[in-house]
Amino acid sequence: MDNKDIKILLVDDEIDILEIVGYNLKQEGYAIFTAENGLEAIKKAKKIEPHLIILDVMMPEMDGIEACEQLRKLPELQNTLITFFTARGEDYSQIAGFDAGADDYISKPVKPKVLVSKVKALLRRFANAEAKAETKDGLHEDTLVVGDIEINREEYKIIKAGQEIILPRKEFELFYLLASKPGKVFKRDEILDKVWGNEVIVGGRTIDVHIRKLREKIGDEVFKTIKGVGYKIEI
Repeated sequence: MDNKDIKILLVDDEIDILEIVGYNLKQEGYAIFTAENGLEAIKKAKKIEPHLIILDVMMPEMDGIEACEQLRKLPELQNTLITFFTARGEDYSQIAGFDAGADDYISKPVKPKVLVSKVKALLRRFANAEAKAETKDGLHEDTLVVGDIEINREEYKIIKAGQEIILPRKEFELFYLLASKPGKVFKRDEILDKVWGNEVIVGGRTIDVHIRKLREKIGDEVFKTIKGVGYKIEI
């Protein structure tokens, strides 16, 4: 996919930030759209269905955390990457962001070249995830069935006992990884490498947050914690 076909939605209540970030990303050829608060971001995202949303946390009308939660409930945006872009670097703010369904977290201030590099890394992860979903002959893999759960890799859809469950991209990819080999213990390093890749550094706590959300949505009994090692599923 050419850069000109990639749509990025920038959301920040500071006009200067929108102009500076937007300018640098436009220089890379991306199609840039902007919004100044969470409510406006949701409306624009529904309309343009961006590949990536760069979202500030502290905004009027609706903050970034709530906006992210609302965006993740929209089926048409399940494949959209969301990264927070904010000066708040405290642990609780980052965890809240991942808990809301974000894929990544970029702290302000950041040099334009570094920001562009991070955006490229995020989009590579998107492209790699799409490529992994295809077999060698170019066809998508069949639906994975584990117990009473069907996992459709092409549509990013999970159906458990006839009920559809909507998951954010990273939660889906984590569950798909664990479900690909029921009973196998996936070590934390392996999970980080296969789900998040090595372009962006995330901590082990990020995995814990995503597992907790999966327990809430799919069932606590499905996931087993192997202390000091990692996670597995048993169905």
